[in-house]
Amino acid sequence: MKVTAEKNEKIAKMTFASVYPHYINRLEKNGRTKEEFHQVIEWLTGFDEERIQQLIDEKATFETFFQKAELHPNAHLIKGMVCGYRIEEIPDEFELYRQCRYLDKLYDELAKGRKIEKILRVEKK
Repeated sequence: MKVTAEKNEKIAKMTFASVYPHYINRLEKNGRTKEEFHQVIEWLTGFDEERIQQLIDEKATFETFFQKAELHPNAHLIKGMVCGYRIEEIPDEFELYRQCRYLDKLYDELAKGRKIEKILRVEKK
């Protein structure tokens, strides 16, 4: 599928707080924990538990969420399909959309039981 300006804008305006409970619900159904998800978020964005909660309380949009984030230098290693999109093929003009799909991909891997060590990408030497 192709990313459009409309899809990018829609996700930019969506609040992290509106999606967060759904993330946690699915993870817990699959035997994973909120703490593990927070570890994944912290790796990707640099946000600790307190900052994540602040962003939820502020009802920060995904646009604000990722503007305030310091993406991990290895985020570019997150590849594959998520929500019908091949992450590495999302054009640079839709960087926010790609960043949201990074989070979705890490979340999906966590929900599917992948080990944290594998989810938190490390550059191969």
